[in-house]
Amino acid sequence: MERQIYTAEHEAFRDTVRTFLAKEVLPHYEQWERDGITSRAAWLAAGRQGLLGLAVDEEYGGGGNPDFRYSAVLGEEFARAGVSGLAVGLHNDIVGPYLTGLATEEQKRRWLPGFCSGETITAIAMTEPGAGSDLQGIRTTAEDKGDHFLLNGAKTFISNGILADLVVVAAKTTPEGGAHGLSLLVVERGAEGFERGRNLDKIGQKSQDTAELFFHDVRVPKENLLGERDGAFLHLMTNLAQERMAIAVAAITAAEHLVEITSTYVKEREAFGRPLSRLQHIRFEIAEMATECAVTRAFLDRCIADHAEGKLDAVHASMAKWWATELQKRTADRCLQLHGGYGYMNEYPVAKAFTDGRIQTIYGGTTEIMKEIIGRSLLG
Repeated sequence: MERQIYTAEHEAFRDTVRTFLAKEVLPHYEQWERDGITSRAAWLAAGRQGLLGLAVDEEYGGGGNPDFRYSAVLGEEFARAGVSGLAVGLHNDIVGPYLTGLATEEQKRRWLPGFCSGETITAIAMTEPGAGSDLQGIRTTAEDKGDHFLLNGAKTFISNGILADLVVVAAKTTPEGGAHGLSLLVVERGAEGFERGRNLDKIGQKSQDTAELFFHDVRVPKENLLGERDGAFLHLMTNLAQERMAIAVAAITAAEHLVEITSTYVKEREAFGRPLSRLQHIRFEIAEMATECAVTRAFLDRCIADHAEGKLDAVHASMAKWWATELQKRTADRCLQLHGGYGYMNEYPVAKAFTDGRIQTIYGGTTEIMKEIIGRSLLG
C-alpha cells in the first residue's frame, strides 16, 4: 500500500539519514553495544548533518522546520537499522519541545546552539525509584532559596543519563507536589551535588546509556527554571503526546522490518526437504503479521499527519503508542519463533530486535497507562 504522507523533500531527507547511518553509526555500533554507550563524536556528526534540532529556529542553529514528518522519517530509519543507542529521537522529540516551547529568550541562546550542534546532549528526568509512571508520586524536591532552588532527590532509568550535559528535572516546588506543585529545572553538567550512578545493565538497547541520577543539595539558579513555576504537570502532559508518537513510529517500523527479514529467512531456510515458506502454517503466520502491520501503519500514518498539523490529541497518541508497541512485541516473539534456534542467537537481527524492543511497551507510559487514558476519555 503506497504511503501518502511524505513529499519528495521528506524522501530526500530519508536518503540523508540513511547515508548518515551507513557512515557514522553502523560501522561503530557493535563496539558501542560492547561499551554500553555511544560516542560523543557520533552526536557531533549528527549535528553537522543537520539531524539535531530539526524544529529549532534557524537563528539558534536548528533546522527551522517544525513538521513532525521529518522526525518520523528519522525515527523510521533508525528503527529499520536497529540502532537504538544514539538517542536522537529522545533529544529532538522529547526534550526538544520543552526547550523550544518553554525556554526564555536568554535560555534559548544559552542552550539551543549546543543542542543543535551535538555539543550539548540532553536528557529528561521524571521517573523515580518509587514513582514509575505516576507523576503524582514524584518525591524529588526543589526548595526556594531566594536566588536559587535547592534540589534533592533521585531519578532512575534516565536515558542519556551518562552522556547528558543538560538534564530537565521534574521536582516538587510545593509540599504537596502533584498536578499543582511540580516544576521543571534544568541541571547542567558539573553542578555541585549532581551525581550519576552506574550505567544500568539492561537486557536490550545496550549502547543506549541509562543511568540513575542523584541530587544532593544542588543549587539550581532561578535562571534555570523552565516554564512556569508549579506548572510542570501541564507542561509534561502537553508534550507526552509527541513522545508517545515517536515511540509508536519506531514500533511499527520495527515490526514491519521484522516481517521483512523473517519472510526472507523462511524462503531460504529448508526443513523436511523444502523451504519453510512452503508450509501452510508459516505462510499463515507471515500473512497475519503483514496484515496487522498494514492496518497499524494506516492508523499511524494518519496520526503522523494529524500531529504534523497540530491536530493529534492525547487519546489517539495513547492508542497509537499502546497498539503499535504491543504489535512490535508480538511480532518480535513470533518472528523469533519462526527462526527456530537461530532466532536465539545474537548474530541474527531478530534476537537483538526481541530484546531491544521489549522496553517499548513500558517507557513513555506503560500499555496499562495508555489504556487508562483511553478508557477515561470514553467512560469518564
